[in-house]
Amino acid sequence: MNATVTTYGLYLLMALPLTVWVARTLFRNGRIFLVDCFQGNEALADSVNQLLVVGFYLVNFGFVALYLKLADEVVEVRGIFEALSGKLGVVLLVLGGMHFFNLLVFTKLRKRAVWDQAPPPLPPGGVVR
Repeated sequence: MNATVTTYGLYLLMALPLTVWVARTLFRNGRIFLVDCFQGNEALADSVNQLLVVGFYLVNFGFVALYLKLADEVVEVRGIFEALSGKLGVVLLVLGGMHFFNLLVFTKLRKRAVWDQAPPPLPPGGVVR
């Protein structure tokens, strides 16, 4: 077996479990955040949480699969480490980017919900001349 095939195998053995670990961690710890975003509606929060995990798996497994191919042949052990570090680094950046994008979207939803439930502003106390 040559170094390129070894690199492919190691990449998949590292990237796929890493994606599963991140998805499970986000699912487990994101529930409280989503319940708050949806004003205590636990059923909706759990449903959205599950849908986010499915979408996360689809996007990230697809990205890992598409990003598998190496441009050059790997010839030494050093090349294996260099290829793996580059590929896994990009996978980690994509995972992090997706996470922060989701946080941004749900934070905006939460702010909008809090704003909609806020009491109306008080009338002015006097006349300004």
